Amino acid sequence: MSQRAGYTDSASAPPSLWAARAAVAERAVLTRHLRRVWALPGTRLGVSGWPANARQKAHTHWNYWWQAHLLDCLVDAQHRQPHPGRATTMNRLARGIRLRNFGAWTNSYYDDVAWLGLALLRLHDCEGVTVATPLTRITAQLRAGWTDHAGGGIWWRRDDDFKNVPANGPAAILFARWAEDGGERADRQRARSLTAWMEELLVDPATGLLWDGLHVNPDGSIRDVVRTVYTYCQGVFLGACVELDDGPGVWRTRAERTIRAVAAHLTDHDVIRGRGGGDGGLFAGILTRYLALAAVRFGDTPAGAAAGRIVLASAEAAWRNRALARGGPLFGPEWSQPAQEPRSPRHRRAERDLSVQLSGWMAVEAAAVVERHQAQ
Repeated sequence: MSQRAGYTDSASAPPSLWAARAAVAERAVLTRHLRRVWALPGTRLGVSGWPANARQKAHTHWNYWWQAHLLDCLVDAQHRQPHPGRATTMNRLARGIRLRNFGAWTNSYYDDVAWLGLALLRLHDCEGVTVATPLTRITAQLRAGWTDHAGGGIWWRRDDDFKNVPANGPAAILFARWAEDGGERADRQRARSLTAWMEELLVDPATGLLWDGLHVNPDGSIRDVVRTVYTYCQGVFLGACVELDDGPGVWRTRAERTIRAVAAHLTDHDVIRGRGGGDGGLFAGILTRYLALAAVRFGDTPAGAAAGRIVLASAEAAWRNRALARGGPLFGPEWSQPAQEPRSPRHRRAERDLSVQLSGWMAVEAAAVVERHQAQ
């Protein structure tokens, strides 16, 4: 593998199994999906489909929040094996996201902006990149999204009637981290309030899993609870509890319950179930990311061991069932089933979606994190 393609350092020690696989997954995704924005130098953006159609090549169809996860995956890779070429790519991607978003860091969706905030904050922590301006704007929008309707929480998007875990979970994680890294002192309490709100209103007492969200009337009363269960929701709630954990107590108890619930209800032989393509293509990968953090945080406890086991089993299934395409492995939307290579932009397979490929890459990076922790 060339230095340019995989950002490897020939002078470093040979990588372990999952680190080596993660490097191959990274190269594949970047080879197929990473392009300039409108041919402008110093920019990068992930093409949303491969093979790409005309709209995707022109970044007309571009998915803001998928780009945040692309940046997050690159930060994972930089932690795994630092390389100056990747640092340049990350900066160009951040620039490309802002350019394609017409000079703005935010949009109308609170979950989207929370994801970009998390990726930018991790970029700052990893590379020292100055992110005060975008983080200030993003967190200000999230703070403004909190209302007392339905007892608290932030909206899914502006001028909507829906409050959900996909918005409140990543916002809670961001507030917990930002409180320690340049944010307001009250941001950690905001993280607690968001997570407590999800616990109170959106946990299924029968399974311990998080429901999606709820619709709110203008007077603040709850009109309807959407009891759909997504792997995404379990991942971000778990991530928030891990960030707030400071030893045995309520946050750890909730995190452990969530891990047990995922193992019992959302896996087959410890492999996380998929959710198709489109936005759903990212859901399983998001869960592996926060299961890996829980595995590191909780160590050799039963919950930590269970989290690590699910990550490794899911990554192994995704890797075993990969297809071989230009640039390297191609992941499927359902990791327990063989992936199939799409032959053209008209071939309607979920494997075309950047979201699905990021999810597979994310799972392999999560396995590398667990592997490193176990080796220590």
